[in-house]
Amino acid sequence: MVKPLLHETTTLITAQNGIPYWYFHGLPGPYEGHRIESVDPGGAVSRALPVHRAVGCVVYAATEIEQPGVIRHLEGTRFSIGEPDGTMSVRCKEFSDAMVAGGLKCPVEADLRNDIWIKLMGNIAFNPISALSRATMASICRHDETRELVVRMMTETLEVAASLGCHPRMSVERRLAGAEKAGEHKTSTLQDLEKGKPLELDVIIKAVVELADLTGVKVPTLRTIGAVADLLNEQLTAA
Repeated sequence: MVKPLLHETTTLITAQNGIPYWYFHGLPGPYEGHRIESVDPGGAVSRALPVHRAVGCVVYAATEIEQPGVIRHLEGTRFSIGEPDGTMSVRCKEFSDAMVAGGLKCPVEADLRNDIWIKLMGNIAFNPISALSRATMASICRHDETRELVVRMMTETLEVAASLGCHPRMSVERRLAGAEKAGEHKTSTLQDLEKGKPLELDVIIKAVVELADLTGVKVPTLRTIGAVADLLNEQLTAA
């Protein structure tokens, strides 16, 4: 259904959590052009949304779905964007200018993959744990054992990022402190669970496990939590 909307110069702003389907597009190195099966199964996504049209976007806004068509904005107005190949393109500048004119922050990043991993450090831990425990972000942080679990998951995530040549300038403790400030916020995954919706965790945790297998990094904690969350998701979709 998207195809008729894609004209010669149409750009796709891929605002999402987790690992995007275009991750290896325009990235020099041994994995350039590699397709990540968990986010682009059989190439279905890249066929519908060609990678040359994609501009990445990392969303730094906390929201809650109150009801269909009604979104409560809690905090955050930054939407970082960037070209997969790191160029400072005209289309990025034009989109950024439009977002800023609308009262939002929209920096154009030369290496958006740093932002992707920084945001993912929180999502990869809090989203599945919140679904499994039905706890808010603050509650997860205040509980000693789950706090330590978050630290292990974030540490493994940074090891995968490093194996791909990405070294985010963000410590685990600083990222954890930032997440704790969100307070009694329910992650989008927990909100989906409470509404009986499928848990969109493939791009958040399954993709990172797949990348770990690709580069030979050991991620036992991510693998374990991912397996349990995947079982929960199977039960939801079968219900």
